[in-house]
Amino acid sequence: MQTGRAENGDRIDDKSFSRIAALVNRQTGIRLPPSKRTMVEARLRRRMRACGKPDLAAYCRFLFDEGGIERETLHLIDVVTTNKTDFFREPDHFRFLAGPGLEAMLARRGRPCRLKLWSAASSIGAEAYTIAMVLAEAAARGPGFDFTVLGTDISTAVLARARMAIYPTGFAAPVPEPMRRRYFMAARDPARQELRVVPELRARVSFARLNLMDAHYGVDADFDAIFLRNVLIYFEREVQIAVVGRLIRHIRPGGFLFLGHSESSVGSELPLRQLAPATFQVL
Repeated sequence: MQTGRAENGDRIDDKSFSRIAALVNRQTGIRLPPSKRTMVEARLRRRMRACGKPDLAAYCRFLFDEGGIERETLHLIDVVTTNKTDFFREPDHFRFLAGPGLEAMLARRGRPCRLKLWSAASSIGAEAYTIAMVLAEAAARGPGFDFTVLGTDISTAVLARARMAIYPTGFAAPVPEPMRRRYFMAARDPARQELRVVPELRARVSFARLNLMDAHYGVDADFDAIFLRNVLIYFEREVQIAVVGRLIRHIRPGGFLFLGHSESSVGSELPLRQLAPATFQVL
């Protein structure tokens, strides 16, 4: 029998919400307090319909009483994770990357070299492609290095969109106009109002699913820089420190870690030297 708000079948009852929140926290480290219940309900209604369930009460029964939870876990993560992102978000980081960051990386590595950067919470790819645009511009000005960018996220849905690299025209507004012309192509049908990242840039960026809560990350240990921005705010403090501690094991000595501006205090508790707001160097 359902409790709390179960009188309305199109709401999630207290017990089911607690179980969903616990599952999401266990799998992703993300907290879902009771204040997020309305948001979760709204997002799960689409998943409910995809499963052929008449209301959220029936969907919760399917999850917890009818063995659907294993099949639905990835879908639950996809629909409840927040994937706010923009091109050139927090632009100070990209100015640092294009200037003193790149200069330091090339001085340390020498030329020719291939730089490796990682967008560790890449969402639909805007951050990863921004990194690639910045480095492509620098490579055009001063050849002698190549680069690759890895984007990872826990959500398979956003990774699929990132690989497609198709965005509404307005979404690319933060990209400087000369870079928009070089790195995006418009849809053949103007009515679609979409842009796609050009193949030459897409070829330098790859995407893979990765859960930051895993004890070990199956990626290389020699990245020159990692971006992990605006995801730690969803984690408890001890989880924040554990995640960043794991990530810096994948950065070359002297490499860089970029955190969200509201998350920079995490860096003070780890072997990192702060160079600029939310910008750290691995010691």
